[in-house]
Amino acid sequence: MSTTTDTKISDVKKLVNEAAATGAARTRKLVDNSAQTARLTMEKSVTDVTKATEGLFKAAEEAAEFGRGNAEAVAKATQLYVAGVQDLGKQTFAMLQGLSDHAIESAKALSGVKSLKEAADLQASFARATLEKTFSESAKLQEAALKLAETSFAPLSARMTLAVEKMSKPLAA
Repeated sequence: MSTTTDTKISDVKKLVNEAAATGAARTRKLVDNSAQTARLTMEKSVTDVTKATEGLFKAAEEAAEFGRGNAEAVAKATQLYVAGVQDLGKQTFAMLQGLSDHAIESAKALSGVKSLKEAADLQASFARATLEKTFSESAKLQEAALKLAETSFAPLSARMTLAVEKMSKPLAA
């Protein structure tokens, strides 16, 4: 009985060894496949994260550049506005100086009149000339103010146009 038992034990050992070898091979193949799959997944994840990070950095650089352009546009608009206001101030002062000179001339002329009719005619002429000059100079000042508004707003308008263009473009993938 010992021989049959030994044979059976030997057969069982053989079966166990074969099963272990087959299981070990399958386990090794499964581990190898899992490792390869994990490696491929990790490589894809790293590639995707790198691509996304590059996109974020590019967007941040573009935003910083756009902000810098906006600041330059505001500075230019302010510079144009200040220069224009100074010019308008000079034009207004020149207009007021001209009206003052005209008033002084009229006052001098009034001091030399010989009749009340002559004074009334001179005063009517002075009033008419003053109104005409005021309307003429006011129109010039209005044109200059409108031109100033257009000129000083131009850099900001250009930035707004650029912003609309950038916002209407689809985001890059």
